[in-house]
Amino acid sequence: MSELNQEQIIVKMGQGGLIPVFNHTDYDIARQVLDACYQGGIRVFEFTNRGDNALEVFGKLVAHAEQYPDLLLGIGTIFSAEDAQKFHQVGAQFIVSPAMIPDLAEFCKGQNILWIPGCGTVSEIYQATQLGAKVIKAFPGNVLGPGFVKSVKAVFPNVPIMPTGGVAPTKENLKTWFDAGVTCVGMGSKLITKSILQERDFDGLRHLVANALATIEEVKPN
Repeated sequence: MSELNQEQIIVKMGQGGLIPVFNHTDYDIARQVLDACYQGGIRVFEFTNRGDNALEVFGKLVAHAEQYPDLLLGIGTIFSAEDAQKFHQVGAQFIVSPAMIPDLAEFCKGQNILWIPGCGTVSEIYQATQLGAKVIKAFPGNVLGPGFVKSVKAVFPNVPIMPTGGVAPTKENLKTWFDAGVTCVGMGSKLITKSILQERDFDGLRHLVANALATIEEVKPN
């Protein structure tokens, strides 16, 4: 896997523009999802800390991803410094949280790890940047919407924003988000759908990912 500093990770997130957000308790399925996403062009991937065996599955994914020298693997749904430390020790290269948590900010700053907190107000974004956040997760994106991002960018023009939730791999949806000023988008079940997982249609996932990345390249403002 790729070893980059915080600024380089942010650049890489913006280059692709799409970060799959995924969790599965079955390592074999998780591995095939990761492979399909990589083959489709993904270079930054967020696994989420859901389920009792998330740490075990993530550790195996990190080992598996050693064959992909340009891939970045991060962990999401982190609420405590203790969990952040556990996942960082097994190879998480960035930490994503659904909330703005000062203890987590302090840990990540001390370890020089990219921390991406979930924020839903201008006050939270301000506090997060004061605590060292270099990227903000607009969450829940389906509630906040592109209008929130556009308004936030007016007062924080240099803060990269990544919405998660409410992002779909359609040209119309992606254009609305990127026109609003996002740096990249996180996409979960709208990308890695239940039917793909049930049918184990990993080739279909690869095509969907490749098409979404091509669409993002098309709709990104120059």
